[in-house]
Amino acid sequence: MPNMSLKKNPMPSQAADVRNKNFDEVALGYDEQTAIDEAQRCLKCKNPACVKGCPVGIDIPAFIGEIAEGRFEEGYKIISKSSSLPAVCGRVCPQETQCEGVCIRSKKGESVAIGRLERFAADYHRTHNPGAVEKPVSNGKKVAVVGAGPAGLTCAGDLAKKGYGVTVFEALHTAGGVLVYGIPEFRLPKDIVRREIEGLEELGVEVRTNTVIGKTFTVDELFEQGYSSVFIGSGAGLPRFMNIPGENLNGVYSANEFLTRVNLMKAYKPDSDTPIKENKRVAVVGGGNVAMDAARSALRLGAEEVYIVYRRSENELPARAEEVEHTKEEGVIFKTLTNPVEIIGGEDKTVCGIRCISMELGEPDESGRRRPVEIQGSEHTIDVDCAIMAIGTSPNPLIKNTTEGLETTRRGCIVADEESGLTSREGVYAGGDAVTGAATVILAMGAGKSAAAAIDEYLSQ
Repeated sequence: MPNMSLKKNPMPSQAADVRNKNFDEVALGYDEQTAIDEAQRCLKCKNPACVKGCPVGIDIPAFIGEIAEGRFEEGYKIISKSSSLPAVCGRVCPQETQCEGVCIRSKKGESVAIGRLERFAADYHRTHNPGAVEKPVSNGKKVAVVGAGPAGLTCAGDLAKKGYGVTVFEALHTAGGVLVYGIPEFRLPKDIVRREIEGLEELGVEVRTNTVIGKTFTVDELFEQGYSSVFIGSGAGLPRFMNIPGENLNGVYSANEFLTRVNLMKAYKPDSDTPIKENKRVAVVGGGNVAMDAARSALRLGAEEVYIVYRRSENELPARAEEVEHTKEEGVIFKTLTNPVEIIGGEDKTVCGIRCISMELGEPDESGRRRPVEIQGSEHTIDVDCAIMAIGTSPNPLIKNTTEGLETTRRGCIVADEESGLTSREGVYAGGDAVTGAATVILAMGAGKSAAAAIDEYLSQ
């Protein structure tokens, strides 16, 4: 009997005044009965729009149908046919703008909680059936993957399932890319990422860390080592700044540096080798998910006041609605329609405030959003002792500068075919943030999946 409730089953979570003081996961996950109840809200549409809304093409009605009948492991198996990182996607994928955004139930009420059910299935599998994966028979061909982030790991997993010998080259000392250095523990526990990567290694994927492509080896040298094709999924880890006075002061961080120190280097632990100065008043400039992550992390590190400073209105915030809601619940103060023009330093060259100007929304720009316009005479100062710039990233130029014949855009993104990921170099494919600039985890995974299919077709000729 279908569950015709117009509302999703709520996600159990830590109370806001408790979670803003720890780095434990905020969302606690569905139990078995709640998962079954939520799965029974699915109407089993004949032409499910949710599948078309999924960048990696998961058979959503099929896996939800299995959960509705209590066959949780069968549901997981269906998901894992399409997704190499289901426990990750269930936590950080923006389902509300993708599969859930086109769910027929959302026309009259709330969509089926597809993301929460994906997380449930993946967590159930990890707890109850963590047995070894059957390793595919080798086809004798080798593929190199540059970058152990979502795009690279997805491409590696799909190719390994087809029998390719896949080596993933990662510049950092830990695999996972943005999943380990960018997304905080309270949203995505690092143990989850580690176990997903271990699953890929069981398929035969080799991960080599501390290997910088463009320095340790070039792309050309990878071909010389016997790799038949190369996938570049190196992400976009080069931070952008506003180029305003004071950005070189002590206490100014890029969000990348701040979150890397917190997440990968465990700066929140007393014995960490990479501490972050204890700040009382923190301003985070930007309005995306990264800005929310930085602000919420600053709170957990002991800041008394944390501000989100964003030049457009709240309606234009690019962060997920759920992340904005959680950020507000935890006590972060939103200063919208506010744009920094200078970071103010004291005599010791440390941050003591940011000078801002108020904005109003004018005509839409090329992105379709209304352009923020300065209000003359509205300058004001916010007293802070730390400023975190979360206004976007660009691809590192190292690979493009060391790979002959690799076409890039003026912003440094690799030019690649939208469907296959093929670049201007034969046998070289690319996807994820290295091609699009900073985007979502699931879009990077979709690009890695498409490229894996194209590489298989290329090497099968």
